[in-house]
Amino acid sequence: MAVPVRRTGVTKKRLRRGHIKAVAAATVACPNCGAAYRPHHVCPSCGYYDGRKVVDVKAKED
Repeated sequence: MAVPVRRTGVTKKRLRRGHIKAVAAATVACPNCGAAYRPHHVCPSCGYYDGRKVVDVKAKED
């Protein structure tokens, strides 16, 4: 079994792992109410999907 001769440096390790990161979730604007929501999901603010009402959403009480 091969054994590394020298230890991998911090810079070399971080350059190699530069592409490993958290990615923000994609959002689109709702054509009905304009709120941001995930693509291919029901809009959480108005309950519409693909131009029709799918879910009844209760209004926020202040």
